[in-house]
Amino acid sequence: MDIDTTQPWGLAVDFAGRATLTEAGHTIHVNVTDTSLSDIIGPDSITGTYSPVSITAQFTEPGTNNTVLRGYGRVTVLPVGTDPVVPDQTAIQRAVAAALTNFADNTAAYTALCTKWTSTDDGSGDSGTDDSGIPISTP
Repeated sequence: MDIDTTQPWGLAVDFAGRATLTEAGHTIHVNVTDTSLSDIIGPDSITGTYSPVSITAQFTEPGTNNTVLRGYGRVTVLPVGTDPVVPDQTAIQRAVAAALTNFADNTAAYTALCTKWTSTDDGSGDSGTDDSGIPISTP
């Protein structure tokens, strides 16, 4: 992902902290949010510190047989001392990279699962046996 150095977070985000970008052929949705529970951005009344900012990047891709694989990445930017969070131009880039890595991991896990559970159904209702030799039957 190319960082736009003219933007505080490295990517143009709308008033609600949302952005969409295309990376590695995927349409990725990004969200930059203050993690406080208040609608007023200010220091916490107990700790005196500002809330961290959470950056998430996520996308889904449909597959065969109604499968949907997801990629999700999250980065948290912490305030320094009692100052508000300073925008980090690499935070969105890191969240997107984490989402792409998560998607690749999920794809590999799904592929391994499908390989392990390949159907040996011959139409008799007996789908074969599991790894321990116990018969598996399908309704």
